[in-house]
Amino acid sequence: MTIKGKAYIVGAYEHPTRKAVDKSLAQLHAEVAKGALDDAGLTKDDVDGYFCAGDAPGLGGLSMIDYMGLKLRHIDTTETGGSSYVIHVAHAAQAIAEGKCKVALITLAGKPRSSGEATGTKPRNYGTDSPDVAFELPFAPTIVNNYAMCARRHMYEFGTTSEQLAWIKVAASHHAQHNPNAMLRKVVTVEEVVNSPMIADPLHRLDCCVISDGGGALVVVAPEVAAELNRPKVRIIGAGEAPKHQMGGRVNLTYSAGAFSGPAAFEEAGVKPSDIKYASIYDSFTVTVLIQLEDLGFCAKGDGGKFVADGNLISGVGKLPFNTDGGGLCNNHPGNRGGMTKVIEAVRQLRGEAHPAVQVANCDLAVAHGTGGSLGTRHAAGTLILERV
Repeated sequence: MTIKGKAYIVGAYEHPTRKAVDKSLAQLHAEVAKGALDDAGLTKDDVDGYFCAGDAPGLGGLSMIDYMGLKLRHIDTTETGGSSYVIHVAHAAQAIAEGKCKVALITLAGKPRSSGEATGTKPRNYGTDSPDVAFELPFAPTIVNNYAMCARRHMYEFGTTSEQLAWIKVAASHHAQHNPNAMLRKVVTVEEVVNSPMIADPLHRLDCCVISDGGGALVVVAPEVAAELNRPKVRIIGAGEAPKHQMGGRVNLTYSAGAFSGPAAFEEAGVKPSDIKYASIYDSFTVTVLIQLEDLGFCAKGDGGKFVADGNLISGVGKLPFNTDGGGLCNNHPGNRGGMTKVIEAVRQLRGEAHPAVQVANCDLAVAHGTGGSLGTRHAAGTLILERV
């Protein structure tokens, strides 16, 4: 069974807060849910499917459906880290195609900023029951040094430079200047990026994403429901998901799970990377974007540095505008799960609702892609191909 054309995104909402000291996690979930439902012209009583991941408090999905008073026929709490919400859109489309639900609500929320959590530089420990901890924790692995290993290996294999990586941050900053909610609105230069403090060689401070509170939500519906709503319609035409892990030590740090999820999504959609007008790409670090662009087929493996240089990702300047809200590098990274905001900005672009300064002309086809976990160890990727109707 294919999901091509079987479901539509009709509601999207991004929480404006970047620091939520006065709100509970459950409250943020509920507020983004209402925002997306209002955007769609629906109410919580229309919802019969609910999707969330590990950022939900308490018993996760069970706690949230109780808190929001939802009456459901279907629930999905798939957890793949930052890519969860890209994958949830695909799972919602699958559930709708199988008749499990007709109105799917997907919510994300997080408060890492107000909690003061050093998410990028604190050694990661998923608990003593996690099979990798005994082998890896003695070496104090952090998120940033895992990604730095990928960057350094890519530089070694292909001659990629820090200046080329910096162009990704520069592009994001050019977009963020037009977003009043973005945490970093100052346009930066390549020189400013490479001269910012080194965090984990070769990644500098400005190669890293922001840490924010906030959240977002999406509403995915069956075609017959979409037909009754007076809202712009975004059709889901392709999806792919895939994991990548250590493979018993036989790991290649120069590619991600997107090398598997991307081709699957493009094949289902029946389109090519060259057809894409806009790309939402998970940007926890600059190197994350570069590797994923290669894996999705926008350029050959090893050519990512050349592809992103000289403003090629800047809307109105380059041939592949990306993350026109400023992305995780400049706008927000709620709950350290950037997949949700990638889908939201892709929906804005396809609706023609992005900021006029960054709106892509004649944007009718977009990709939203995310990774979750750590690019340098175990992670999962999700890819969506979305079409304006």
